[in-house]
Amino acid sequence: MDTSKNSEMANQVTSTRRRQLLTTGLALGGAASLSMPLWAQSAAPIKVGHLTPMTGFLGALGEYAAQGIKMAADEINAAGGVMGRKLEVITEDSVNPQVAATKAQRMIERDNVSVLMGEISSASALTISQVAGRNKKLFFSIGARSDVLRGKDCNRYTFHVDIPVTVMVNAVGQALVRDNMVKGKKIFSLTADYLFGHDLTKVAKKFFTDNGGTLIGDELVPTDATDLSPYLLKIRQAKPDLIASNLAGNQVTNFVKQYAEFGLPYPVVGFNLNTADAWAAGEGNLGGIWPTVWHHDLQTPGSKTFVANFEKRFGRIPENHAWIEYITLKIMAQAMNATKSTDSEKLIAYLETGAEFDILKARKGYFRSWDHQLMQEAYPFTVKPKGQAKNKQDFLQFGDAVPAPNQSLELLATNKADNTCKM
Repeated sequence: MDTSKNSEMANQVTSTRRRQLLTTGLALGGAASLSMPLWAQSAAPIKVGHLTPMTGFLGALGEYAAQGIKMAADEINAAGGVMGRKLEVITEDSVNPQVAATKAQRMIERDNVSVLMGEISSASALTISQVAGRNKKLFFSIGARSDVLRGKDCNRYTFHVDIPVTVMVNAVGQALVRDNMVKGKKIFSLTADYLFGHDLTKVAKKFFTDNGGTLIGDELVPTDATDLSPYLLKIRQAKPDLIASNLAGNQVTNFVKQYAEFGLPYPVVGFNLNTADAWAAGEGNLGGIWPTVWHHDLQTPGSKTFVANFEKRFGRIPENHAWIEYITLKIMAQAMNATKSTDSEKLIAYLETGAEFDILKARKGYFRSWDHQLMQEAYPFTVKPKGQAKNKQDFLQFGDAVPAPNQSLELLATNKADNTCKM
């Protein structure tokens, strides 16, 4: 998306203000400094450059992301920091791929950050990853899900935390095959018109073909589209057996609401839906089977504590982007404490060892050395029967973790032989 010079200037002003509001770990002046921990006064802070969309169709998710990483930073600092040094997380709106790359470069050159992290948009994550590669600076791509980031566009300095599209498709696909919703069926899909959507529909098409389904239509939907009636009319004319959503962000919310208004009878499934977008769609509108990387009803001790603390602090239930930003900063802190270093080369070497991380799930996660993907559980979910929801955010029904406890965490992921990643 191109922006004018005036828009760029406005973005810079807005970004500066947002940076002032969202930066954590700023030194306090005057009498307040007397109460600061000794380590904060005796050592330079470790700076982390954090980019996430705070505006646009992914903006609502970015708000959760900023809160999650802030809570993690505050907890780490309250416990003594990292190697006796304070963490200073600089959060900015990534805006779009071009602005994200510019800000990432500025964070490296001007702010002297030790690590880059964040992002939800796969397109922006790609440009940040390229900046990280050129500058040989570690980048945790936290919420971007496109397979190509872990494939042909991978690089040694980028690690991927969220589940990729292949895992999302396979997590939902198991249920679709089990329920006989693919073989011999006519399928119509709607796809977000940017890198992530293109990648997702490619994987979804292969899944349908491999399992005996026929794709009779696939419409690309601009990320700024709000009126989806032209696409719904095409679905009505096509009369499919199944509708597949490859949309992203608030596109999904708009689609679900407008689909309900149209009253179409065809079942809907989706390969991408964040819980915040599901909540926004509302009970009575959402249906079908969807994947998620984490959910607030997960009954592990660590997850329950995180949810309680987040809700107490921010007054709302955490969405999956709040969780994933939170655990990523904890992963970074573990790597720095283990290596006693902020050097990217040493951190990468540690992350490639297969070291395990507590990610608040039943099973610990680890990064694969050859594509830098965090291996972890995922969860399919659907909607509770009408009348069972306790509140406006309680209508989602989450399934058991996949892969199952007795299965390899790599079961649903792309294997090395089929991956084009060359570090």
